[in-house]
Amino acid sequence: MKIDENGQSSVVWFLTGMRGLFSLPAFILMLSFVGFCSLTAQAGIPPEQVVFMTGMVWALPAKVILVSSMMSGASLAAAFLAVSLSSVRLMPMVAALIPELRTSKTPTWLLLFLSHFVAITAWVFAMERVQAVPRDKRVAFFAGFGITLVVANMVLVGVVYHFVADFPPIAAGCLFFLTPIYFLASIWHSARHPVVHIALLIGLIAGPLFYWLVPEFDILLAGVGGGTLAWAAERLWRRRKEIDA
Repeated sequence: MKIDENGQSSVVWFLTGMRGLFSLPAFILMLSFVGFCSLTAQAGIPPEQVVFMTGMVWALPAKVILVSSMMSGASLAAAFLAVSLSSVRLMPMVAALIPELRTSKTPTWLLLFLSHFVAITAWVFAMERVQAVPRDKRVAFFAGFGITLVVANMVLVGVVYHFVADFPPIAAGCLFFLTPIYFLASIWHSARHPVVHIALLIGLIAGPLFYWLVPEFDILLAGVGGGTLAWAAERLWRRRKEIDA
């Protein structure tokens, strides 16, 4: 068992990560899972399948897409493709977080395992706090939070399933919406470069606009178009700053 310069072992940092369950990000996510549980109960999905889904398909929007596909009678291949495409957005999060966690001695299999737990809540929590953790203990810290959060939500779903079956749809929808609102606010607050703020502003404007113009491709166009415009604006701003200097 390795001890860091402050005399704390990896187990201590794992337990420290576990205590993140009592943080605001985890609390908001758990409320969102109550709304998800209401959706699955009304869709008639058995509780054991919902618990399994909670652990295996970790990102909440992907689970909503899966349930919606099942309710609409979509084929297995179509549901698989939809869930996979929605989860591609997590790849940049993994790419940003893993370099903050790994050391030269961290095994690849461990990083691949931990990447399963990277979703909005875990990513925001880790990126805000990982700098204060010794580098050789960051894997233990993130593992403690990510694993505990997943297990806690699996237990939560199993417990509340039969109590939320009659939730009004508007209540479940509001609970769903807590997580993206928190994510948006956290990204804005923690942004280290103006391009992030530009991208968020363009996305907030382009999303409703494209939903009105082409609702079938609104998210795709808002994401790709907004990101490209933000990148171009950042490049122009940097070039003018270099000229002025």
